[in-house]
Amino acid sequence: MKRYKVNICALYLACKDSRTPWYAKAFAAGVVGYALSPIDIIPDFIPVLGLLDDIVLIPFGIVLAIKMIPSQIWKDSKAKAEAVLNQNRPKNWMAGGIIIGIWLVLIALTVIAVVRTLKA
Repeated sequence: MKRYKVNICALYLACKDSRTPWYAKAFAAGVVGYALSPIDIIPDFIPVLGLLDDIVLIPFGIVLAIKMIPSQIWKDSKAKAEAVLNQNRPKNWMAGGIIIGIWLVLIALTVIAVVRTLKA
């Protein structure tokens, strides 16, 4: 579990690094956002499938993101993440607010699409 937290934090730090390619930043930001999001694609209360995203999707996304990031940037980001996590837990309320905002927009768009479909 600690390695998981270090990797998520390192991906976040790699996203902030100007040397990271834009496509790696975009993918890593998506992985970090989904990993920290309170909402899952498959709800946890569904037996077996509910834990699928935690066991398969997020680790797979982490591995893909790490492969997209140049090795020196990844080493630097991982070292910084380990140092940060050993000192204290980072709290970024802005990132949390953005993640929740994105989910709320997606839910609103889904509701609007369903209502329009039902009226037609």
